[in-house]
Amino acid sequence: MAMIRESDVKYLMDEFNKHLKNDVDLVIFSSGSAECKYCKETVELAKEVSAINSKIKLKVYDFDKDKELAEEYGVTKFPATIVARANEKDGRIKYYGIPSGYEFGSLIEDLKTVSIGEADISSKAMELISKVDKPLKIRVYVTPTCPYCPKAVGTAHKFALVNKNISGEMIESGEFYSEAEEVGVSAVPHIVINDSVQFQGARSDEDFAEYVMEAFKHA
Repeated sequence: MAMIRESDVKYLMDEFNKHLKNDVDLVIFSSGSAECKYCKETVELAKEVSAINSKIKLKVYDFDKDKELAEEYGVTKFPATIVARANEKDGRIKYYGIPSGYEFGSLIEDLKTVSIGEADISSKAMELISKVDKPLKIRVYVTPTCPYCPKAVGTAHKFALVNKNISGEMIESGEFYSEAEEVGVSAVPHIVINDSVQFQGARSDEDFAEYVMEAFKHA
């Protein structure tokens, strides 16, 4: 049974035809390990998405067998989904856990923005994050049923797209429960920047950028 409904495939076909400009890589790292609850589903979802438009280039790797590639993409766990410019081993826009529910929409938006190579960010936020000249990692803990989480994930990924020093990770709290518990996730979206700054909720670009700059001061 297909994971994407036929009506949604038709909608996505139109969206991709309108918005995909350049080829974009959809990279998956999965594992045959019993620890990975949704590896098969993550791969299947990516296959169905990439089949909708030829500009989406699917690359599927095994986390255990392709260790060097995993390191190049900065992948530390599985399943991992990465959206990158075609033929660039760039893991700055990343999903840990299956991008399902509301986060499926985040994945679709990332495919469009990375293909275009531009992100809709307020001028004030852009002014702030352009100052980041050291590595910053933004982790956004989510659940698939959280309607506010895609905004936070989208902001983290937009910042990563426009500044190569920033990486944005969506982490599905249920699949990585121990990690979420360790950082103190009690509500989502829960954002952690470089382990030095944490906050909750979907914020404006400007507010989010202020938190990024606070973490940057401690980097």
